[in-house]
Amino acid sequence: MATPRDIPAPAFAFRVSWDTLDESSIEASFQEVAGLGIEMNVAEYRAGNYQENAPIKVNTTYKVPDVTCKRGIIGRLDLYEWVDAVREGTPNQLKTVTIKLMAEDRSTEVMRWKLIGARPMKYTGPTLNGNGTDLALEELVFASERIEIA
Repeated sequence: MATPRDIPAPAFAFRVSWDTLDESSIEASFQEVAGLGIEMNVAEYRAGNYQENAPIKVNTTYKVPDVTCKRGIIGRLDLYEWVDAVREGTPNQLKTVTIKLMAEDRSTEVMRWKLIGARPMKYTGPTLNGNGTDLALEELVFASERIEIA
C-alpha cells in the first residue's frame, strides 16, 4: 500500500518475496532490483479523409519489462531449483513476486510492486576473479505477465 511522503524515499531499503520465499529470510536478501515498469505500445493511424496530415495515436498492447534481482552467493539452491523446474516444464511455476520499498525506519512500506505470473527466464552465476575484491553475486531475471503498483 502506497504511503504518501513529503520527500522521496531512499532506494536502499526494500524487500523481495514470492509464494515460497519469505521476505525476512536470508534467501530474500537481494542487493539490487532493476527493471520495474510498464511499457505501452502505441500504433499510428490516419484515415485518408482526415483533414490533418498527421496520424492519431492509438493505444494497443502493453508489456512488463524483465525485472532483474541480484543477491550474494549464500550457498542456497532455491533460485536454481525454480529455474530448473521451469526449464523442465514442471507445471504451476508461475508465481507472484512482491517488491516492497521501505522507509528509512525499515518497517513502513512506501510502495509495493507485484509481478503477476512471474517466472525466471535467466539465471547468471557470479563472475569469478582471483585478483578481484568483489563479492560473488548471482542474478535472476524474471519475465512476468502483469505488474500492479500499490
